[in-house]
Amino acid sequence: MARTPVKKASIEKKVRDVIDKVRPYIEMHGGGVDLVGVEGGTVKLRISGACVGCSLADLTYNTLITGLLRKEVPGVREVVLVK
Repeated sequence: MARTPVKKASIEKKVRDVIDKVRPYIEMHGGGVDLVGVEGGTVKLRISGACVGCSLADLTYNTLITGLLRKEVPGVREVVLVK
């Protein structure tokens, strides 16, 4: 049986939903996160506020958010931070 391709808009909505779940925790620490876009299996995020230059930002974004996205959004392979 052939697989139906997942529409980009559907993937972006799922990614936004995951980001919306973690956003309050990031904002509690004075930071911010916004979705820049999704290209293939790569999610591009922009961080702001206290997250910029924070030594724990890598842990938060590379472990927590990447893990959640991989778990909840099929097809996500990596998360990159852009300026």
